[in-house]
Amino acid sequence: MSKNAAGARTGNEQALALYQELRSTTGESFDDVAHRLDLSKAERERCHEELVALGLIDGARGQAPGGTPAVVAPDVALLRLLQHERERLESRLAETSRAHTTLETLAGPFLRAGMEPGSEVEVEIVEDPARIGRELADLTNTVRTSVHSMLTGSVRREEMSLELARDRDRVARGVLVQAMYSHRVGQVPEMIQHLAERTALGVEVRLSAVVPMNMVLADENFALLPTDPHDPNSAAILARGPGLVRSYRALYDYCWHAATPYGHEEPAEPGGDGLSEQQRAALRMLASGIKDEQVARNLGVSLRTVSRLISEVMQELDAASRFEAGVKAARLGLLDGEPYEQST
Repeated sequence: MSKNAAGARTGNEQALALYQELRSTTGESFDDVAHRLDLSKAERERCHEELVALGLIDGARGQAPGGTPAVVAPDVALLRLLQHERERLESRLAETSRAHTTLETLAGPFLRAGMEPGSEVEVEIVEDPARIGRELADLTNTVRTSVHSMLTGSVRREEMSLELARDRDRVARGVLVQAMYSHRVGQVPEMIQHLAERTALGVEVRLSAVVPMNMVLADENFALLPTDPHDPNSAAILARGPGLVRSYRALYDYCWHAATPYGHEEPAEPGGDGLSEQQRAALRMLASGIKDEQVARNLGVSLRTVSRLISEVMQELDAASRFEAGVKAARLGLLDGEPYEQST
């Protein structure tokens, strides 16, 4: 093969031409054959690396070409490559098997032994009011970092002194105590004094337009809330374990950030005084999730009349949407009372 013909080849073609020349000659060094093909030093090194990588000549990859190479037939190189890959696969399978055995061991007794106390979730329905009282009393002695509570109504008079005693003990031990109440609770004379006393002890108290349910959370590991948020006297859900309690804590934090610190309440929003009983009833039914059609049936009026009533309510409350009207109605206490039930 002429130098000009070999020199016109590039890349893989140069390596192929060099390999063919090596196979057709015997006793010549790699450098001699490459020189005859007019390959530069960089081209010789690149071809040498490629032929070694393919297994077509013996030698370590990256080794500078020089002596007479041992040329390997293509079918032999292919068989060697397949054998090498099979050995690599078998080695990888063996490593995977060992790793799987190790994972099974860790997932067994060693994993259970390393679990933190209270990491498992426990949920219990408690119907006995005395049991609920005992759980809350025990909480005073066991809580370490924080207690978060929300209450839809007022505290019973006979329980106020007990609650203050618990506050005094928890705050003295450095426990963060947060309590959330409805705005209307802050208008009850006895509760005004009680909330002032709690605040004076170091309890963080906030008032909210809407408090969804009674709830007590502690240390992100304890939660007590009713099975029916609309019935404070229903059986209680007692949950332990951060996996579930963190979800309740997220709900609490959302309500807390939307509430107003006690003693910094904003002035009451104007509006609502001019609503008729029919308009108030329509507003409360819509706030309870009842659709316009059912509101019309309950009031014995047409859908057009319901639309007119809602428009009048929005105008009275200076609200741009039904949602805004519902929020303002809650702040004004217009939704207080028994919620409407949807008819079946």
